[in-house]
Amino acid sequence: MSASEPLVLGIESSCDETGVGIVRGHTLLADALASSVDEHARFGGVVPEVASRAHLQALVPTLHRALDEAGVTLADIDAIAVTAGPGLAGALLVGVAGAKGLALATEKPIYGVNHLAAHVAVDTLEHGPLPEPAIALLVSGGHSSLLRVDDLARGVTPLGATIDDAAGEAFDKVARLLGMPFPGGPPIDKAARDGDPLSIAFPRGLTGPKDLVEHRFDFSFSGLKTAVARWVEARQRSGEPVPVNDVAASFQDAVCDVLTRKAIDACRSQGIETLVIGGGVAANSRLKAMAAERAASYGITVRVPRPKLCTDNGAMVAALGSHLVAAGTAPSKLDFAADSAMPLTLVGV
Repeated sequence: MSASEPLVLGIESSCDETGVGIVRGHTLLADALASSVDEHARFGGVVPEVASRAHLQALVPTLHRALDEAGVTLADIDAIAVTAGPGLAGALLVGVAGAKGLALATEKPIYGVNHLAAHVAVDTLEHGPLPEPAIALLVSGGHSSLLRVDDLARGVTPLGATIDDAAGEAFDKVARLLGMPFPGGPPIDKAARDGDPLSIAFPRGLTGPKDLVEHRFDFSFSGLKTAVARWVEARQRSGEPVPVNDVAASFQDAVCDVLTRKAIDACRSQGIETLVIGGGVAANSRLKAMAAERAASYGITVRVPRPKLCTDNGAMVAALGSHLVAAGTAPSKLDFAADSAMPLTLVGV
């Protein structure tokens, strides 16, 4: 870390996590987080209005915690980055409005950044500069995407995306079906450790010969979710017990099989030897193990941030902001809008 590198503050409010991170170069100085996940748990999913209100209540206290943790003041900050999209419109507006207020008050440049690109950038805080080109597999509650990253500051090239349910969304829905709490990723991962992943042959979406022509790098988990529901319902109708651990393990293996198979195929087809996995589902133990095992067979290096940096956080936004500043990217204009459907091709606005 060099004192000459810019000190960047990042604000994340795209869903149910209010995050404020502070970085200098590739060094993380603070990562403060306030989660409203418990407020959404009883609904089995994120409620946009509840999330927006939680961001309003948490943003200022979380900002103060991050500044205290880093041992700096707002006057020390060189630039501010904020998630401009994609995400929940109301939630995004809270972060964007707060960041604009800070930028005006401190007369610092502001960068509105892409939430998904930030999930790629956060890896640099743990593993250093990202080899370019690289392939990024982003898997979360709202997104399952494969990207080619040639120059993160200038943009990424989408190779494929989910055409229905994202991987994280499928985890949440299957967990609810099995009587597990929200969010569903951690409890399914835990239950799967005591289950047999080969006990139930659940489908692998978009992996058939025709699919691999039309949707080679796309994902679909809606059919898998439905198959799990029908299998469980059939057991219940017949009066047989549902082997929760086996269902969890078999479902998880089906998801991870498709994700890693397509990610490795993307690396090989593009002649790229680095795979970065980001997003909340990247914390899944089976996904990391399967990716590492398959990548090793082809000399591909897999980079996965530690679990805390996989989920939504301010550190990832600050990391991308720092990358843009270092690349000499012009700041955003103060009238930029929050964009709930911000395309992957835009790293910043």
